[in-house]
Amino acid sequence: MKDVFIHPSAVVDPGVRIGPRTKIWHFTHVQSGARIGSDCVLGQGVYVGEKVQIGKRVKIQNNVSVFQGVRLEDGVFVGPHVCFTNDKYPRAINEDGSSKGAKDWTVESTIVKFGASLGASATIVSGIAIGRWALVAAGAVVVSDVPNHGLVMGLPGRLVGYVCICARKLTEDGRHLVCPNCKRRYVIGKRVRLLVG
Repeated sequence: MKDVFIHPSAVVDPGVRIGPRTKIWHFTHVQSGARIGSDCVLGQGVYVGEKVQIGKRVKIQNNVSVFQGVRLEDGVFVGPHVCFTNDKYPRAINEDGSSKGAKDWTVESTIVKFGASLGASATIVSGIAIGRWALVAAGAVVVSDVPNHGLVMGLPGRLVGYVCICARKLTEDGRHLVCPNCKRRYVIGKRVRLLVG
C-alpha cells in the first residue's frame, strides 16, 4: 500500500485494498474485502463494511457508517454522520424471541454515482441509486432513486430541484436550467445534462 496513511488507532482488516495517497484517520474500521481507491480521506470514526467499494478521490467525513452492499463511485462526498442501510426487512430475533436459526438478512445494493454529495446526518435507505452530481441535503432520508444533478431534501427525501456541478441550485431560463454561480447551462429532458457549446 504505497503512500497510504493509516492512523495507529484505526483497524484495517486483512484482505483490504487501499489506493495510494489515501488517508484513514482515528478510530476508523475497514473490514475485510473492502476496496478503497486512491486519494481518499476517511475521517475519524468511519466504519467501512465487508466488500464495500469506494472509488478514487472520495471524502468521507467523521462518524459515517458505510455498510456492506454500498458502492461509492469516484469523487463522492459523504458528510459527517451519514448512515447507509443495507437491509429493508431487519430483524434480530425469531417469533419466539430466540435468534436460533434466524434467517440471515439479504444485503441490498446501493450506489452513489460520480461526483454526488451527501449532507450531514443523511440516511440512505438500501437498494437505491443516487445519480451523478446529485446533492442530498443535510438530514434527508433518501428512500428512492435520485436522478443525475437531483437536489433532494426532507423526510422522506423529495426531489426539489437540480444542482450544478458546482453544487448551486439551478434556475429555469426558458428551455434550459442555468447556474447562478458559474453560468453553466443544462438541457431539460428525460435527464438533466450539461449544454455543450
